[in-house]
Amino acid sequence: MVAKKLAYAYYPGCAAKQVQKEADWSARAICTELGIELKEMPKATCCGAGNLQETDPAAALAINARIFSQAEEMGVDIVTICNTCLQTFRYAYTRLQDEEVRSKINKVLRKAGVKPFENKIEPKHLTWVLVEELGTDEIKKFIKNPLNGLKVAPFYGCHSLRPSSVFDHRGGERPGYLDVLIEAAGGEVLNYNGKDKCCGFHYMLPKEDYFLNMAGGHSLEAKTKGADLMTSPCTLCDMALGAYQALSEKKMGQKIDLPEMSIQQLLGVSMGISAKKLGINKLHQNPSAAFASKDVALTK
Repeated sequence: MVAKKLAYAYYPGCAAKQVQKEADWSARAICTELGIELKEMPKATCCGAGNLQETDPAAALAINARIFSQAEEMGVDIVTICNTCLQTFRYAYTRLQDEEVRSKINKVLRKAGVKPFENKIEPKHLTWVLVEELGTDEIKKFIKNPLNGLKVAPFYGCHSLRPSSVFDHRGGERPGYLDVLIEAAGGEVLNYNGKDKCCGFHYMLPKEDYFLNMAGGHSLEAKTKGADLMTSPCTLCDMALGAYQALSEKKMGQKIDLPEMSIQQLLGVSMGISAKKLGINKLHQNPSAAFASKDVALTK
């Protein structure tokens, strides 16, 4: 079974390369199955996230323009699985639509021996590609292990939604991409107030208590409303909601026990891809019981 032929310059982001490696593994696994080619970007650097934007906006623009230029040379758009990388890219991409700004930044690139960015490619999230360019009808052809009504709480993460001005029609206060993918996989979308809120990741170091209450609060609300599982399109949200759930439980004095995984892992399960390839063993909450409750098989 071969899907539409799609190819992208793949930018997993620092977290997926170092800490949340299962997010990278599962992205590659589902894209291989769906016939989506992810081209490596060996010369790409860190996007700089929000810190560089605040301390040196011009340098942030130049670094991101350099990354975009690499994708242009490859002749394909950029796709990422990290919301923070996405937001950083979209900020830069929006600013670089201004010809005067782009001209100034390209002078910097030329001095560094980098091909100027000609504004011929666009940075995107993998979920956008799956919904807009591949399409859910095509995805459904690959669903071999449907979720059978599993109640899934989507957690979008604020960096894929706000500010809506840099996300074109894809951001804002009424997100829908995860909902569409969950339903395509045979799951039931569990709605709750926290689905479009911040996970609190950036408070992790300066205000740990605030962070733990925020992240744990979203998970607890979803669990209380009947969620079997939570999913996110962001590696940093994965970390906040999954890796730190035990600490949130301790801080809040309440048991949460809600499995959390990336959207690509969830899709991979519904596509019958092995749990090993998807990195299910790396999760901090075992999802086996949740899947078994709906007769969803976890292949080895």
